[in-house]
Amino acid sequence: MGSISHVITLHGLIPSTRCSYSHSNPRLQTLKFTRVANKDGIFAQLKSQNSTQKSQDIDFSDPDWKTIYKEDFESRFRLPHVTDIFPDAAPMHSTFGLKMRTPRTRGFPGNYPSCKEWHGYINDNDRVLLKTIFYSSPTSAGAECIDPSCIWVEQWVHRAGPREKIYFKPEEVKAAIVTCGGLCPGLNDVIRQIVITLEIYGVTNIVGIPFGYRGFSDKELTEVPLSRKVVQNIHLSGGSLLGVSRGGPGVNEIVDSLEERGVNMLFVLGGNGTHAGANAIHNECCKRRLKVSVIGVPKTIDNDILLMDKTFGFDTAVEEAQRAINSAYIEAHSAYHGIGIVKLMGRSSGFIAMHAALASGQIDICLIPEIPFNLHGPNGVLSHLKYLIETTGSAVVCVAEGAGQDLLQKTNATDASGNTILGDIGVYTQQETKKYFKEIGVHADVKYIDPTYMIRACRANASDGIFCTVLGQNAVHGAFAGFSGITVGTCNTHYAYFPIPEVISHPRLVDRNSRMWHRCLTSTGQPDFI
Repeated sequence: MGSISHVITLHGLIPSTRCSYSHSNPRLQTLKFTRVANKDGIFAQLKSQNSTQKSQDIDFSDPDWKTIYKEDFESRFRLPHVTDIFPDAAPMHSTFGLKMRTPRTRGFPGNYPSCKEWHGYINDNDRVLLKTIFYSSPTSAGAECIDPSCIWVEQWVHRAGPREKIYFKPEEVKAAIVTCGGLCPGLNDVIRQIVITLEIYGVTNIVGIPFGYRGFSDKELTEVPLSRKVVQNIHLSGGSLLGVSRGGPGVNEIVDSLEERGVNMLFVLGGNGTHAGANAIHNECCKRRLKVSVIGVPKTIDNDILLMDKTFGFDTAVEEAQRAINSAYIEAHSAYHGIGIVKLMGRSSGFIAMHAALASGQIDICLIPEIPFNLHGPNGVLSHLKYLIETTGSAVVCVAEGAGQDLLQKTNATDASGNTILGDIGVYTQQETKKYFKEIGVHADVKYIDPTYMIRACRANASDGIFCTVLGQNAVHGAFAGFSGITVGTCNTHYAYFPIPEVISHPRLVDRNSRMWHRCLTSTGQPDFI
């Protein structure tokens, strides 16, 4: 296999390996669900297709379709566990218990501290409801219905948190943490809390892998020993203590490195591509019958991971985007016929641009990847800008980086992570705006702001700080509980575990029929630009 960055872009989505687990119910074979392997092909689908179901593949004439669907859903969302490979693996009582504060640094064998009276554990049968709204009609705003009649079907995911029984002895654990992709506010917060929680369990051998997956193969890069003393104050700064990079070695080389290092817990912080790599690592460990727990923590500033309320860094990004928007607003309103253009992050999903437009209340036009638009023509963006200049004297435009790519010349080039290198829609919009107003003989003072790297490098705000803290804790709880090939996130405000393949099949998108997008349109007052 090629580099780790190719596991999703070249070979499609990694199969959902459940170690030794397989479907036992033959009825489930009649119900199939489409997976999208190629990110670039996602826009050929309906933009609102963010849910896990693909209703066109369900035989609604079968009176048992609802039961079949629910059984298939439960099967797909079953969490891979070390007992799939090692059925005789014996659980032990957890060393995590907040009623008992015995130091965890001494030897454990045969004398594990006990906290059986503590009632802070999560039962393995606890679930979180994935959908909370009963839509009475498929035409309801934001409706995501399984069948044409919009019948309610319960969908549950596994609740995150500490379990009473664990499957790893703390003194035998070597845990590794790796941060991949680009920077994102909150990386240090997650690293810090993973280390602290591991130490509370009793783990003393914790290392960081420098500069993403690259650190597994580059002989010049050495492990970074981690402890509470090392990470105590890292959350006060942005960036990543361990460094980041895109791409890296192949899956086999990474798993070879894990074996050589003696790592049996791997915590991977990254986005869709990084999680595809984590899932491939999990599958290879299953294939080699290695007792290694691979746990993901979704890190994407774009907030484009399926099924989750949000990802860490998003709140901070929206908050920091306000500074750029406010600057553009002041520039525009201080100039004669001023126009401010702000480009924000969002390769495939426009969540940052949408939420920033709503939060600021200063945006007149919000352009996102999910909603096609024309710049030119009677119904285009430039025509509306002319109207705004004539009626209000100024305007502010917010555009996501992945918006309007059909208007730009494609290069077919990719970065080290396998992502298509996008054309610069911000600069293009700026140039076309200047050109348009010059051609029609109307003065326009156009200012352009791109705060991308300033936002990525900043420290997490209070909201993201709390979020990252709980994500880091739950990642460690999941590893000690014996799960692998999973990721942690929030679902309907509750923390939950998800099988990695179920959240990386394609980016989560803004639904043009969602209430949030309608709210954004109400705030900006913009028309359709088609």
